Amino acid sequence: MVRGNIEIKRIENLTSRQVTFSKRRKGLFKKAHELSVLCDAQVAAIVFSQKGRLYDFSSSNMQKMMERYEIDRKEYFGEENLQKQQYVQELKNEMVIMVDKIELLQLHSRKLMGQDLDSCSVEELNELISKIEKSLTSVRSRKAKLNEDKIEKLKAEFEAQPLWMQSRSLKSEKSAPSCGCGNMNMSDVKTDLSIGLPESRM
Repeated sequence: MVRGNIEIKRIENLTSRQVTFSKRRKGLFKKAHELSVLCDAQVAAIVFSQKGRLYDFSSSNMQKMMERYEIDRKEYFGEENLQKQQYVQELKNEMVIMVDKIELLQLHSRKLMGQDLDSCSVEELNELISKIEKSLTSVRSRKAKLNEDKIEKLKAEFEAQPLWMQSRSLKSEKSAPSCGCGNMNMSDVKTDLSIGLPESRM
């Protein structure tokens, strides 16, 4: 009769649990013994029951195997810890380098803004002036390019209009009112105001 798959979960029934523990423990130790014989391996197994009772199996002296395990465990975890420590130290070194670079960049930025210049030599000041002039040249060039693009865009939009709209736009510009106060003769302005004694009226 073929046995079905058993769901692996905690057995609630206490009696069934104890029976299963006894059978599985014996099966585990049997497999460990077979492994040691078939493969000429040193095998040890330690099991604690629910009540804390110790069951163990060893293909050779258990004490010697435990001592060997402690030595190998220390070597393995010691090497692993060493690798972790080296990795952490590398991260710390990288962090220190990055902090130094950030401080240098901040100091350079302050100098470009005209701050913290007391420690600068003449050569450093000349270098700052050169960098600032180059930056101004780039900014002005970019501004001129934007203005040219804007003019070209407006020109293209104007040329895309129908001829009658272009003519209308030109006429409106020519007929725009202008202030003629500068050409006005003050003697041409008539007013009832007079300077002096008022004339007597009969």
